Amino acid sequence: MAAQRNRSKESKDCSELVLLCLFLGIPWEAGARQISYSIPEELEKGSFVGNISKDLGLAPRELAERGVRIVSRGRTQLFSLDPRSGSLVTAGRIDREELCAQSARCLVSFNILVEERVKLFGIEIEVTDINDNAPKFQAENLDVKINENVATGMRFPLPEAIDPDVGVNSLQSYQLSPNRHFSLRVQSRANGVKYPELVLEHALDREEEAIHHLVLTASDGGDPLRSGTVLVSVTVFDTNDNAPVFTLPEYRVSVPENLPVGTQLLTVTATDRDEGANGEVTYSFRKLPDTQLLKFQLNKYTGEIKISENLDYEETGFYEIEIQAEDGGAYLATAKVLITVEDVNDNSPEVAITSLFSPVTEDSPLGTVVALLNVHDLDSEQNGRVTCSILAYLPFKLEKSIDSYYRLVIHRALDREQVSSYNITVTATDGGSPPLSTEIHFMLQVADINDNPPTFSHVSYFTYIPENNARGASIFSVTALDPDSKENARIIYSLAEDTIQGAPLSSYISINSDTGVLYALRSFDYEQFHELQMQVTASDSGDPPLSSNVSLSLFVLDQNDNAPEILYPALPTDGSTGVELAPRSAEPGYLVTKVVAVDRDSGQNAWLSYRLLKASEPGLFAVGLHTGEVRTARALLDRDALKQSLVVAVQDHGQPPLSATVTLTVAVADSIPEVLADLSSLESLANSGTSDLTLYLVVAVAAVSCVFLAFVIVLLALRLRRWHKSRLLQASGGGLTGVPGSHFVGVDGVRAFLQTYSHEVSLTADSRKSHLIFPQPNYADTLISRESCEKKDPLSLLNDSKFPLEDTPLVPVSFTFIFTLFLLLKKIG
Repeated sequence: MAAQRNRSKESKDCSELVLLCLFLGIPWEAGARQISYSIPEELEKGSFVGNISKDLGLAPRELAERGVRIVSRGRTQLFSLDPRSGSLVTAGRIDREELCAQSARCLVSFNILVEERVKLFGIEIEVTDINDNAPKFQAENLDVKINENVATGMRFPLPEAIDPDVGVNSLQSYQLSPNRHFSLRVQSRANGVKYPELVLEHALDREEEAIHHLVLTASDGGDPLRSGTVLVSVTVFDTNDNAPVFTLPEYRVSVPENLPVGTQLLTVTATDRDEGANGEVTYSFRKLPDTQLLKFQLNKYTGEIKISENLDYEETGFYEIEIQAEDGGAYLATAKVLITVEDVNDNSPEVAITSLFSPVTEDSPLGTVVALLNVHDLDSEQNGRVTCSILAYLPFKLEKSIDSYYRLVIHRALDREQVSSYNITVTATDGGSPPLSTEIHFMLQVADINDNPPTFSHVSYFTYIPENNARGASIFSVTALDPDSKENARIIYSLAEDTIQGAPLSSYISINSDTGVLYALRSFDYEQFHELQMQVTASDSGDPPLSSNVSLSLFVLDQNDNAPEILYPALPTDGSTGVELAPRSAEPGYLVTKVVAVDRDSGQNAWLSYRLLKASEPGLFAVGLHTGEVRTARALLDRDALKQSLVVAVQDHGQPPLSATVTLTVAVADSIPEVLADLSSLESLANSGTSDLTLYLVVAVAAVSCVFLAFVIVLLALRLRRWHKSRLLQASGGGLTGVPGSHFVGVDGVRAFLQTYSHEVSLTADSRKSHLIFPQPNYADTLISRESCEKKDPLSLLNDSKFPLEDTPLVPVSFTFIFTLFLLLKKIG
């Protein structure tokens, strides 16, 4: 059928080609003859089929020139043209069985077209069969089941073998391996296919031989001869003609009581010579009480007996069980199973807390009972003897009480601050082999007592606060810790009672009793006090309360809150400006006066500097930056005015800096008459009328001057007397020649006094009145520095002169006296 389909397809192709040529107007010429070839199957690719060039009457080279080709459509090309040799060759391996199946002849047809002539040639190739396939059964093993009571002569069909080859190469015969029970007969179907049959020759006995193994062989007639085999297993089915039989009439086993559930105890076995359902034995318990039925489990198919519940020697030490075996045909057999349970140490001790006294105070005495325990073991004798223990580092110990009771008592002193609770583990161990033990855990709390005072983190504290602080500002915080708990650890802070400059400390500082934060109740003044010392007390709330103290030093830091205060020259009460005198003959650097100022602050805030802020004659005077000395910067000239006005500024070094100013009036004159004349001219415009008070003041000043002059004369006389005595001593002892007289007359004290006195005399010009400023001894002693006394002013010439004291002109004293008299005369006149 496959060959017929191929031929019809080739003829269809030819018809289509003829129609194409007629349509295009190409002359058509059919081939004169059919070319046939014959080849065996399974040739290699490129194998020679036939000399097509010769059969077409063409040279091999003309195949390509004349356009000779194979015409085929819609199928795999099995053949091809070799243009070099002009031969028709195979295009691949050709399998006849695949191409034509079981057809008697296998023909492959196609056409060859000569395009030059437009001529077709029919080609027919017969593919002949070779014996390349052996007979084959569909399965390698074949099972046949037969009851053992089947009668002889019974036939059992067997599956046939398949051989794809044809003719003599196909299946020819069957053979059966030799045996005494079966024979083989071969039958043929209507289509000629042969199949074998198995014939029972002798009766079967399954108990004698249950399975018969036979070999069936199928052979073909090819050369070489090929064959295939199949293993035939004949299974003889059983009939129920045998009862089950146990291997033992009675089974014995001894097991320990601590076997886990599911453990296999033993396996009972019953056999039945029958097979299948007749030989399948099932097992079951027979006459077993319900209590024992729950203890054991029996596998109905295997006969395995397992434990389904824990065994307990103390409950039952021996079990007797009856087992029944039954096959599929209702045949029965019975056997006994005797199980002996052996006692083992399988019970751990039990520990129960009868009483627990928790919490226990940390000051409890040694031997105090904190817990009462009861121990018990279900085992007996040695396995039931229990001993209890705890860890050695715990401050407790166990003591044996009556029966099975233990007491847990305090063995060492307790301290809650070190350990506030104990996790106690009591271990109970029995005397079995191996021993079993049980642990019980419980917590024992230690109650606190007030045995620790609060402690500060430092021995003492100190802190700083700037002056002029805000009231209520937080200053510092102290913290104390108390290792006790609850009320015993609640700390209350307070300040110890004290007084500061007559006022209670509590008016300056307060403390938060809960937090220990200190607050300033008033604004502090560094100029009032520099430091506060106090005691802070921390008390707990225990009963009785415990406390501790710590010292706190509070240092007040200075702020630049005070401007410089000018002490000299002091301003007159009526707002007029004092007058300082400077001779017109003064050299550069001549000390005219000195501005004295103080600052109540301290440190850098009290460092003062002086500068000339304004002058009526710039460049004439200079002010010492750090001394405040007003000196001439150059020599005085005739053109310089008699009255010079100076504004001196004094500034501290604080942040921000503060300053003060003072206005000085300096009278410049070469001689006293000139000064007086100038002053007289200044007074000419004054009001002639003066008050009686002014007269009294002038008279008082004159009197004081006279007294002062007399005091100086007496003092000089005393000094001259001492000097005279010392001269005599020097003459007798070698003499002390060339020593200035100022070394013997105490010039330092006199000079300071004279300088102070002379500087306290001043005139006022702006008010056009004459005023006297009385000396202030407190300023003379404290504010006029020794440095100012050592400057080269008119009074200082007394110390620097090389003349003896008696030759030293007392210019300042004489001038003061004359000037006082001048004022007196003017007031009277």
